[in-house]
Amino acid sequence: MSTQKFATNALHAGHDVSANAGTRAVPIYQSTSYVFNDADHAANLFDLSETGYIYTRINNPTNDILEQRLAALEGGIASVVTSSGTAAISTALLVLLKAGDHIVASNSLYGGTYNLLSVTLPRLGITTTFVDPSDPENFGKAAQENTRAVFVESLGNPKLDVLDVEAISTQAKTLRVPLIVDNTVATPYLLNPIKHGANIVIHSLTKYINGNGTALGGVIIDAGTFDYGNGKFPEFTEPSPGYHGLVYHEALAEAAFIAKVRIEGLRDHGAALSPFNAFQILQGLETLEIRIKKHSESALAIAKWLQEQEEIAWVNYPGLETSRYKALADKYLPVGQSGIVTFGVKGGFDSAKTVANETQLFSLLANIGDTKSLIIHPASTTHQQLSDASQADTGVTKDLVRLSVGLEAIEDLKADLKQAFAKIDKSVLVH
Repeated sequence: MSTQKFATNALHAGHDVSANAGTRAVPIYQSTSYVFNDADHAANLFDLSETGYIYTRINNPTNDILEQRLAALEGGIASVVTSSGTAAISTALLVLLKAGDHIVASNSLYGGTYNLLSVTLPRLGITTTFVDPSDPENFGKAAQENTRAVFVESLGNPKLDVLDVEAISTQAKTLRVPLIVDNTVATPYLLNPIKHGANIVIHSLTKYINGNGTALGGVIIDAGTFDYGNGKFPEFTEPSPGYHGLVYHEALAEAAFIAKVRIEGLRDHGAALSPFNAFQILQGLETLEIRIKKHSESALAIAKWLQEQEEIAWVNYPGLETSRYKALADKYLPVGQSGIVTFGVKGGFDSAKTVANETQLFSLLANIGDTKSLIIHPASTTHQQLSDASQADTGVTKDLVRLSVGLEAIEDLKADLKQAFAKIDKSVLVH
């Protein structure tokens, strides 16, 4: 299936209708557990000598179809779905790392991820150095003897910086550590980081892949290209006390990481995706290509229009000719630059809040990737827990407004923004 085109895989990959009672739609297997044929069958499942289902916290037939489909779309060997995008990030990192390990990360990360790396993981003994990703060599310069991962977003949220994934992967290869790429904003239709050297890809399925704001979900996709037997990851080359002495690298080779995510990560951290949510996400995935094309087209049109508005100080969208990321967007996002636009409002913090408060079609909420258009003022919401310096690192300024441009008619969206701009204190527009 993976040799077929994106649209075909989005509809069919992973679903063997003959194995699912001939159902054309993917069934919802709403069961916590599965009956074993006998004691030997159960034993074989638990020691991995036979494939099958044990308990929905670890695997489930509906989730399995979603996992196969996402792996096919991103070009990975396998994937594991989780209860949210944040659960995917934390599960991946906690399976890969241990106390005393170090991460080098882009500083232009979603606020929740930045907080996980800067505040929560250090309590567990895992530290992070944040670097400006515009110079890929910064990742190598920030590395320490105990560095065990490089973590980035392919298209930063909300900074919208397009990263040179290929150049960053070269740095990670030199360090002999895996490159983890959060590809949520770009989606697998616009960009496949694995083709550019990423070893692990993560998505918040809640966003564009589900696409309609009805289901939380996350995924960890393994490229199967990293050598965990290189001496830096003893948890993969020594007998695992957490799985009756299994040596992951020896027994599972290129699938060592994703297997450990499932049989230890899901088992111990419990961030399992509901089969019903998996079903909802599958429905969204079927139309991802059509939707993300429209999101990208509309976002570019809105960005160009915003540049002409007197109330607006600046506009950031990678598809704009004036964008500092245009060359990288041409390389990595040639068919579209996704649906997020950010802009600065003259008058700063108060004016930006006014715009967020006064829109009617754009819903003020903390999400992106919905079919409906969304708006938020990050400095007072999603990034308020960060210091001013950390906000600046992530690309958040006091005047910044983030739009997630939906599928409504462009002229209606422009009219909504225009009436919101009219509520700004006009004295701030005087030069």
